[in-house]
Amino acid sequence: MLKLYGIKNCDTVKKARQWLAQHEQPYVFHDYRSDGLDMALLESFEQRSGWKNMLNKRSTSWRQLSDEQKADLNRDKALQLMLETPTLIKRPILDTGDQLLIGFKEEHYQQLL
Repeated sequence: MLKLYGIKNCDTVKKARQWLAQHEQPYVFHDYRSDGLDMALLESFEQRSGWKNMLNKRSTSWRQLSDEQKADLNRDKALQLMLETPTLIKRPILDTGDQLLIGFKEEHYQQLL
């Protein structure tokens, strides 16, 4: 079963959910805010895709971080920031079981599903 991770009021997450529904792809939705987020989940994503692919440096949340928070960024520091501020994670993350798709691009969903 597909599992989609994100925040329910995110426009990109809404597009992904709509696409999955239109293409009759059953999935489970995990909202970081209501269903929670822990370091084990972040580390499992990081092992499969790398923290640099997960970190959304174009987000408002990133721009609101202090220069000190952004400085000397490494895996551990980035994961800690994402844990504290889940809106720093690119959305959505679709787990197919075999791979993770980060972000929503219709052509990627069509190829994979």
